[in-house]
Amino acid sequence: MIETAIKTLQEIASALPDTVPGMERQMLIGDLLTKQSPAERTALRKLMDTYLVRMSKINASDIDIGGYGTGGHVWYRIYGEKRPAKDLGNFTLDEFNVLIQSILLERQRLFLYENRSLDLSYSVTEEDKSYRYRANAYFDLDHLALNMRSINTNVRPYKNLEFHQNVTKMLSLAHMEQGLTLVTGITGSGKSSTLDSIIDANNHTVDGHVVIIASPVEYVHRPDHCIIRHREVGRDVLSFKEGAIQALRQDPDIIVIGEMRDPDTILTALEITDSGHKVFSTLHTASAVETIDRIIGEVPEREQERVRIRLADTLTTVVSQKLVPSLDGKRVLAKEVMIMTPSVRAAIKNNNTGEIYQMMAESGDLGMMTLEQDLKRLYMQKRISLENGVVASNNKRRFQQIMNLAPMGGGD
Repeated sequence: MIETAIKTLQEIASALPDTVPGMERQMLIGDLLTKQSPAERTALRKLMDTYLVRMSKINASDIDIGGYGTGGHVWYRIYGEKRPAKDLGNFTLDEFNVLIQSILLERQRLFLYENRSLDLSYSVTEEDKSYRYRANAYFDLDHLALNMRSINTNVRPYKNLEFHQNVTKMLSLAHMEQGLTLVTGITGSGKSSTLDSIIDANNHTVDGHVVIIASPVEYVHRPDHCIIRHREVGRDVLSFKEGAIQALRQDPDIIVIGEMRDPDTILTALEITDSGHKVFSTLHTASAVETIDRIIGEVPEREQERVRIRLADTLTTVVSQKLVPSLDGKRVLAKEVMIMTPSVRAAIKNNNTGEIYQMMAESGDLGMMTLEQDLKRLYMQKRISLENGVVASNNKRRFQQIMNLAPMGGGD
């Protein structure tokens, strides 16, 4: 099967004339793929599936294929490090173009041609095991590139997040029926996994209805105590905003907005939280204070004061996290937790967000902590090195202070 796929890749790529460049070249590849026999198309998908299933065997979180940036190789990210799999051979740009397009439906190809980027989910079944991936196809100097991230088939147990019992209450529908919770972090920091753990904990302990709006849908929850709806943007609903608004008419208890990507989605999230629902979402920010400032800064200036007040009234919890290299060669979760106390709420309303860091540092009894405090905990537990603690910290000077280290330079 692999030999057939490689031969098909080479044949289609060699059939492309040098005189057809850019988008026209990609469209021609799409046309040629539609003319392949079912057996040839199946072989191409099986080739991609082989590369994907290999991820679970080598503990890879991501795979990258195609474009000038890969140098003709398939690349894997293993415990945070990206490396080429040179044993899989070397491919031309056009062979990668063909391989990437071979896994797309016709409507997905058309969307990719028009928008130059496509988010999608992908599944593989092999030997009675199912694997799911979230993917982004995009352009790299007129050629296609693809990143696919493995979606865990099992949810991380909630207890492994090591939250304070007060935080657990705030995340549970049983104890707090409304309010906005944000899980934040840079790309690849495990936000989706943490959010899935929180939803899973609610699903097994509280009777309710959860609506998840995601792009794409990653982990698929099985209903237990909760009805759980999965609505994928672009497939089941047109946008995060539309999905959130429609959810209000679906009798939800919890609404999960996969990502607050734009001002419209941010405003919608605040509005539906204000209507009395429990809402979870994610944001690409590295700290709790940055999260607040980013949300306010994302909306037009004329809206900022109104958003500041509404955010202070609706926000309940912010969890900002990073995955830090651990001493056993893997990665461990380090997190920062902010809870909306009266003092934090007042700081937001008065535009004094700079005061919040110290409030978190001094409120460990409530379940709050700074990232630097959690990094110290992980170091004292002999789970991370001191060097990686310094690298991962947002406020390096503060980390050096709480670790009683001499200043290393570099500031915050």
